[in-house]
Amino acid sequence: MKKPGAIRRATVMLALLLVAGGSYWAWQRAGHGGSEHAKSAAAGRSAAVPVTVATAEKADFPIYLNGLGTVQGFNTVVVRTRVDGAIDHIDFKEGQTVKAGDLLAQIDPRPFQATLDQAKAKKQQDEANLANAQLDLGRSVRLGEFATKQQTDTQRSNVAQLTAQIAADDAAIANAQTQLDYTSIKAPISGVVGIRQVDKGNIVNASTQTGIVTIAQIEPIAVIFTAPEERVIDIHRALAEHPLQVIALSTDGKTKLEDDGTLAVVNNQVDSNSGTVRLKAVFANKDHSLWPGLSVQTKLLVKTLKGVVVVPNDVIQHSSDGLYAYAIGNDNKAELRKIEVGAADEQNSVITKGLDAGDRVIVAGQYRVKPGTALSFKVADNAPAVAAPAGTGN
Repeated sequence: MKKPGAIRRATVMLALLLVAGGSYWAWQRAGHGGSEHAKSAAAGRSAAVPVTVATAEKADFPIYLNGLGTVQGFNTVVVRTRVDGAIDHIDFKEGQTVKAGDLLAQIDPRPFQATLDQAKAKKQQDEANLANAQLDLGRSVRLGEFATKQQTDTQRSNVAQLTAQIAADDAAIANAQTQLDYTSIKAPISGVVGIRQVDKGNIVNASTQTGIVTIAQIEPIAVIFTAPEERVIDIHRALAEHPLQVIALSTDGKTKLEDDGTLAVVNNQVDSNSGTVRLKAVFANKDHSLWPGLSVQTKLLVKTLKGVVVVPNDVIQHSSDGLYAYAIGNDNKAELRKIEVGAADEQNSVITKGLDAGDRVIVAGQYRVKPGTALSFKVADNAPAVAAPAGTGN
């Protein structure tokens, strides 16, 4: 039989073990167990798929007809001499901007001045002869019956002939003066001169096809480009409503050169070989960003769709059943939407069915998304931003 002291010690030890066990269980619940719960919650949160979203916007969407073109001077003139002679001096610098009437070159004027002086002297001689003939006619008339009719008629004829000769002298003087004026070669139009083809001292003649220099008018300037023949009707319909805007870009399409162009001419026939029609646009070109001979991309604004739903092109996905997009529901879960697409450009597309303005749509990360997938998202930097250029409309 155990002693009472031993029983009390055993009871105390059991009580301490029970207290220690309870404390450990409480620690596990409060500490370690809570950590496991946190990990479980974090795992639930990490199940949300990260995506990038944008908002479908209601905007005016311009429809452009893209093409390739070549810049040419609004007017281009090859300056040629109209008389033969030696170049005395050149009065322009290559690449210089000149105005109509500016002196470009001077041909030796001395032979032409001599011809003019000769024509003037001939007129003076004929005027003196006419004065004498008129005096003779006056004498014959005053003689009355003492002068024969033949004498009087001869004097009248002589006066008429000399009068006609003086008229011919006036014409010869005008022609000589014109030839003399042609020795001063002047700019027929305003523009930029090119590389000169002759130097001082060269002999030039009117039959030479090379010319002295070329002048190109670059303010304004023209761009010749083409459009598919099937778009001719659309272009004419749009032209009947308002002038059509044309934008000129670099050949890679990355740099806008001019955006103030206006369609000026639709050629009067379609090229049956290429199936295209030639178009001509005119640009103010105040900063000379367009230069004759430059190849450019063109964008012809045919019409503008008013108040349509626009999304970035990356929203649109393809499947065997057609086009679709992922929208984000109010519960931040993915919703698959069947869509129909209208007009499009390099960045954005018009949605005609399946999405409404204000819908949040996924633009990146769709490959990890299924209908009902929980989402975490950030807003795309390149949200749609389209609007009709000022002064245009459908």
